[in-house]
Amino acid sequence: MNLHEEAARDALMARLAQSRAEIQMLLDPPPGEDAADAPFVPPGEFPRSRTMRMLMSGRGLSTVGALAGGLLLARPGLIWRLVRSIPTRALTRMIVVRALAALRERHSS
Repeated sequence: MNLHEEAARDALMARLAQSRAEIQMLLDPPPGEDAADAPFVPPGEFPRSRTMRMLMSGRGLSTVGALAGGLLLARPGLIWRLVRSIPTRALTRMIVVRALAALRERHSS
């Protein structure tokens, strides 16, 4: 390997290390939140992963809804093919249960 190729390789490895550090920073829990402090999810409960819990939160659902709405406006044919390929009955039931729980909570307070 000549000097130019070695310098290019070193620059690439430095960028890769920086990228990995950024990804690790995103995946690590927020400061002060250890595994013991994190909300406990019993075995078999859904969702288990932090990513899915974030997506199921209010902000996550609104983000997913905005993306779905934009996709529906931009490519309606694609959205209908996607709807046929996902378990819509289970997702609908989950959304309805969540909405009913929110209504009960709102009425009880």
